[in-house]
Amino acid sequence: MSAPATPPADIAFDLVDHHGTPVDAGSWAGAWLLVQFGFTSCRVVCPRALTKLTAALDELGEAADTVRPLYVSVDPDRDTPEVMRAFLAASYPRFTGLTGTAEQVDAAKRAFRVFARRRADPEDPDGYAVPHTAITYLVDPAGRLARHWPDTTDASAIVGDLRALL
Repeated sequence: MSAPATPPADIAFDLVDHHGTPVDAGSWAGAWLLVQFGFTSCRVVCPRALTKLTAALDELGEAADTVRPLYVSVDPDRDTPEVMRAFLAASYPRFTGLTGTAEQVDAAKRAFRVFARRRADPEDPDGYAVPHTAITYLVDPAGRLARHWPDTTDASAIVGDLRALL
């Protein structure tokens, strides 16, 4: 089991979901939140993480019904609700996509202590990429950070941790 994370002072966010509905940390009060930061134009890391988390939730079975998987964009310039909705519907329908203004996304990143910075990338059609923290966070029903897993953690380890906690 991974070690408990040191909780940030305030797990809070004020964003919009992939349907354009305003949401905040209290929108899923009483539920476990599985939170992954990334962006829809990511070519490798984000799709791999979302695929792994989907497999973990599938393996978890009925217990997965108590977990709300959230995918928070670190690229609000490209990741509109419509873009997030199409991206998630195509391959990761369990996830709720979250985005917002640059200021809202920056506040969510601060709340989870996520690093992300736009940089030039000539291989990207839009000319930039957004390297970011590749960690999955688990927030308990009381809104506290319960666990985190680095990108190198496999699905079975995540499932084991979730089974122990749920």
